[in-house]
Amino acid sequence: MTDDDRELALRAAHAQDAEAIAVLWCHGWLDGHAGHVPDELHRHRQLADFRRRVPPRLATTTVATLAGRLVGFVTVARDEVEQVYVAGPARGTGVADALLAAGERMVAVRFDTAWLAVAVGNTRARRFYARCGWRDVAPLDYPAETGTGGDDPAPGSGTGTVIVPCRRYEKRVR
Repeated sequence: MTDDDRELALRAAHAQDAEAIAVLWCHGWLDGHAGHVPDELHRHRQLADFRRRVPPRLATTTVATLAGRLVGFVTVARDEVEQVYVAGPARGTGVADALLAAGERMVAVRFDTAWLAVAVGNTRARRFYARCGWRDVAPLDYPAETGTGGDDPAPGSGTGTVIVPCRRYEKRVR
């Protein structure tokens, strides 16, 4: 293994990453949302659901790798940093900071301000975003996708949703 293999690398997601992203997203979602979202949403957050939700987001997803292994990802939907997840063993290593900064840069190409939603009870995430310069600006009833309206809707379209009490965080990105 070279020194480069041990360093954090960010790159655009590829179709071959879909399974690793789905598994990481499923585990990370359960870890960060258990007890913080309506019970109804949990039946729509099984591994099969994440496998279905990943492919439409690949074009706006950046992945992080360490030693060639996928350890995190960030997905952007227009001006929203929609998803940021890091594998448990990679937390505290700077991966989340790098991914969030990549998401901010993707939003900054078209928008002045980025936003994201955080479940009210997810204090670990809320502390992280505040530390990274994001401001908690308002309560937000976030329409979490369920995909129950047929094919999975485009990210953020709201078809087949469960409302999740969240906080809206914003950051000026350009």
